Amino acid sequence: MTGSGVQEKLDATRCFNAGVDAGSGRFLASTRALWQRELVRFSRQRSRVLGSLATPIVFWILLGSGFRWLEIDLAVKPLAESGTISYAAYLFPGVLVMIVLFSSIYSMITVIEDRREGFLQSVLVAPVPRGAIVAGKVLGAATVALLQGIVFLAFWPSVAPVHSMLAMACAVLVILVLSIGLAGLGLCFAWSTESAAVFHTVMNLLLLPMWFLCGAMFPVESAPLWLRTLMYLNPLTYGRALLAEALYGSRISVVMAASVTVGFAAGVLVLALWIVSRPRSDGS
Repeated sequence: MTGSGVQEKLDATRCFNAGVDAGSGRFLASTRALWQRELVRFSRQRSRVLGSLATPIVFWILLGSGFRWLEIDLAVKPLAESGTISYAAYLFPGVLVMIVLFSSIYSMITVIEDRREGFLQSVLVAPVPRGAIVAGKVLGAATVALLQGIVFLAFWPSVAPVHSMLAMACAVLVILVLSIGLAGLGLCFAWSTESAAVFHTVMNLLLLPMWFLCGAMFPVESAPLWLRTLMYLNPLTYGRALLAEALYGSRISVVMAASVTVGFAAGVLVLALWIVSRPRSDGS
């Protein structure tokens, strides 16, 4: 590690400890310090900001333009009298899920970087509740994913009209819940992984099937029975359905979709807290 890198790590550790000591509550102060650190780190990595948004937007533009002749039968709350919607509009919630998915998960690569640089060890030996570590890291990654999701959501009027501001607010709320759940999932894997390369490999094997099986590119109802079963077992299917409901309509029950999405986020957070609280194989 270079001299500047060591100094940056020491400064980050001192700032974290100062934030903890200055807070009225140790849990809240620790959570706030870790959350702010994630936002500062993200703001300084412009290539990460560009890459996180540019790839899904290009993907959406290319597929939406290539399949512009294709129209999807809505059957629920149609935007047009014909009851159909353009493929670009249908694909929009799926691409929004892609942005949240990859941003939330890959933000947790910072856990591996913090461990390698020694910052995580400093946090672990500090009088910081493990729950605050989970909350700070998850909220930091979720905030980054939420901001990127909102930026992409602003493109929706370019493909279809906005029903109401309440619908857009509901979409933002869904993005937040998905971001928290997926960030927690990323933390579960990153905490147990030593190498960034291994983390990327495992996540690619998990994330791409999850995204393809959420109904992003084709309706669940059009899939064969075996594939439809896998899609209904995928928690992202219900998160995408909630976004579709807010934007143009969904065939899946809103109550069921909301229950699964919130339950997924809560369950993953509990799992992340259990993983972070137990001792690692290296004793940390």
